[in-house]
Amino acid sequence: MSHAVPARSILGGTANGPIIVAEEALSFWGGVNPATGSVIDVHHPLHGVCLTGSILMMPSSRGSCTGSGVLLDLVLTGRAPAALVFSEAEDVLTLGALIASELFGKPLPVLRLAPDAFAALSRAKSARITDTAIEADGLTLPVSPPATSALDLTEADRAMLDGQEGVAVQQAMRIICAMAAQQGALGLVDVAQAHIDGCIYASPANLTFAEKMAEMGARVRVPTTMNAISVDRANWQAQGVPDSFGDPAARLADAYVRMGCRPTFTCSPYLLDSAPRAGEQIAWAESNAVIFANTVLGARTAKHPDFLDLCIALTGRAPLSGVYLDIHRKARRVIDVELPANVDDSFWPLIGYLAGRAAPDRIPLLRGLGDARPSRDDLKALCAAFGTTSAAPMLHVEGVTPEADGAAAEGADTVVITRADMAAAWKILNAGPEQVELVAIGSPHASLDECRALATALGGRKRSPGVSVIVTAGNQVIADARSDGTLTRLEESGVQVLPDLCWCSISEPVFPTRTRALMTNSGKYAHYGPGLSGRAVRFGNLADCVTAALTGHVPERLPDWLS
Repeated sequence: MSHAVPARSILGGTANGPIIVAEEALSFWGGVNPATGSVIDVHHPLHGVCLTGSILMMPSSRGSCTGSGVLLDLVLTGRAPAALVFSEAEDVLTLGALIASELFGKPLPVLRLAPDAFAALSRAKSARITDTAIEADGLTLPVSPPATSALDLTEADRAMLDGQEGVAVQQAMRIICAMAAQQGALGLVDVAQAHIDGCIYASPANLTFAEKMAEMGARVRVPTTMNAISVDRANWQAQGVPDSFGDPAARLADAYVRMGCRPTFTCSPYLLDSAPRAGEQIAWAESNAVIFANTVLGARTAKHPDFLDLCIALTGRAPLSGVYLDIHRKARRVIDVELPANVDDSFWPLIGYLAGRAAPDRIPLLRGLGDARPSRDDLKALCAAFGTTSAAPMLHVEGVTPEADGAAAEGADTVVITRADMAAAWKILNAGPEQVELVAIGSPHASLDECRALATALGGRKRSPGVSVIVTAGNQVIADARSDGTLTRLEESGVQVLPDLCWCSISEPVFPTRTRALMTNSGKYAHYGPGLSGRAVRFGNLADCVTAALTGHVPERLPDWLS
């Protein structure tokens, strides 16, 4: 958007209400309770604020692709903000609003403002929005209509858009073209595979959407894997999950399987045999998977919101914008990291978390980490934590990741992550007490190497009777762990290994109800855990998790490499 246009309508509509300003981006999934419309992210400045009926202003969104489903649910239940006003490009919440309008006839205005206009409006107490103007406390901002880009569509694209391949494909193509236009794309791109994130039962709206598309005869046309779901599909009834949750969660998974998706049920699709190759154009949702695919594998995918993932899988086409294009894969911020000596596995998620905070709205290049030689699991932890605090779909690590050489864009600025920053972030992620009742491993889903490392660290010792130890992992990893004896070693130490669901979708009673505080080695879950589980969280390395498992107690201290 040029700065000559102070306010651009992204999705039309009228609204009025009090202005709520979020100075930092917010993930609606894990950050907003769909049942109340209130902010539950304990690390966000708006924690505890109800967003219902407000004109919500923020730079962009961040975090989970599932935010679109949470927003759609808020719209369908009357708990949504009255309008969304961004200062930067934003896809996840915009897509949720687009689905609300397209499929359910409930428009929610979305606008993008130039920096000066955004700053002026953010000082007002309330506003009224029409298709042509924003009026607030003596301020009037003219609103330009939504951008209409002349998309260069192929004959096959037009046939889908005209309904020649059925109503589900037509609807999917309409949504893709609308998103492409607001992204400023000039055309669409073929994708070789997709990964569906919308199969998590984040809210009833996810099921409403999936069953509606399935009833319209939707079938995926490219190989499509599925994210973790919200229940252990084969065992949820035996685990005591109430029918009121387990039944719709299982129906949601079944709807996607009916549409031809592969029931992989993992948030680590890069661990599967179908993982993409460098340069392959794919369409993945699930923030950690997107970031890992772009960063570590060198594949190409935008961070597609829930619902758009299915639309792309039904058509095989995605908007040709963002990191599908070379120019948008450049780093616009260089982050120099002060590398302490002898770092352990807790260093990588901590650096991912800090890198996201240092580059919330752009792709960074991290320098200074090459000598630490991160493993793939270290990079997995780094990418996942980065995705909780940044909206960017990838990052580069100098001397480590495949596109890092020459990745810095001309004019990129430089910031530093110091040891003091690391110590401060460690304290933020360690608000919980020394006593814990649960050890949570596998956010994202654990790899076979991570399962083996836990079994080796436990060394056949039994967990403390007062502590539950739960690992979430994909079915393929669990099968491999069974065949090489790792699963038996874990079970003999009292570890529960759960398929299908993950920490970000687990619910009571599978999440042990008596837990007051938990220990995790995941930067992602250390961030989201307090809001999602209502429990205090401790964060540390795998050795800390083993200490917690054996004793129920983790001393509060900085790690050796920081002290």
